[in-house]
Amino acid sequence: MLDAGDEAPEFELQNQHGETVRRSDFDGQRLVVYFYPRANTDGCTTEACEFNDALPELDELDAAVVGISDDPVDDIADFAADYDLEFDLLSDEFGEVATLYESYGEKRMFGNTFDGVFRNTYVVGPDGRIEAVYEGVSPEGHADEVLADLQPADIAH
Repeated sequence: MLDAGDEAPEFELQNQHGETVRRSDFDGQRLVVYFYPRANTDGCTTEACEFNDALPELDELDAAVVGISDDPVDDIADFAADYDLEFDLLSDEFGEVATLYESYGEKRMFGNTFDGVFRNTYVVGPDGRIEAVYEGVSPEGHADEVLADLQPADIAH
């Protein structure tokens, strides 16, 4: 895993509207970058909706959030529309950005082995350095955990 203090890798991905979004677009504010395995699945929906609900508090803390998966743009567009998500979901179809963030690799489910996105989250500081890392998170309650850690003087994780 990348560690707190490391420079967050730059990325350039399309969001659910087909617009290009870069990590550096958020320089000067905190950015929560969360990786999720698949749009419109139970855990990913829970996590996305909880981050969406946390947007007012994140905004008060001058923090933004983006969700990244290997779903194509059309799938994340449907996902965002289905749940009225008001933050950027980003398409990393080939897992290149997830790989840079050490959030992509071999997974096992129901006896099958495949490559996919790991449910990890990074908080990137205003200076582009990683402030906090959450590995293998549980979707339920994760947004609240991140929000609590973003409160002043609590960012050391």
